[in-house]
Amino acid sequence: MNEKHQNEVTLKEALKAMIDHYRLRGKLNQNRIKSLWLQLMGPSIAAYTKEIRLYRKKLFLSIDSAPLRQELSYGREKIKKMLNEELGEEYIEEVIIR
Repeated sequence: MNEKHQNEVTLKEALKAMIDHYRLRGKLNQNRIKSLWLQLMGPSIAAYTKEIRLYRKKLFLSIDSAPLRQELSYGREKIKKMLNEELGEEYIEEVIIR
């Protein structure tokens, strides 16, 4: 009996359905972004990052250094693209740096 029954789903599909049903995707992505931020941006930029918050598919970054904040604001689209690639979906619609 190697045939897959019609009502059988893979564990991946079941977890995805559960995450969507309980609306956990935003919180999961926020936690993933926090760990990706250090990995992708490095410890020097991460040290100046005061807050990383995801709200309604917008990523809010609070940066302590005015020159760094200015520099990162020029690369908002690149930051969005890089993080979305790592998340495996186009989740972040906008990056807002304060």
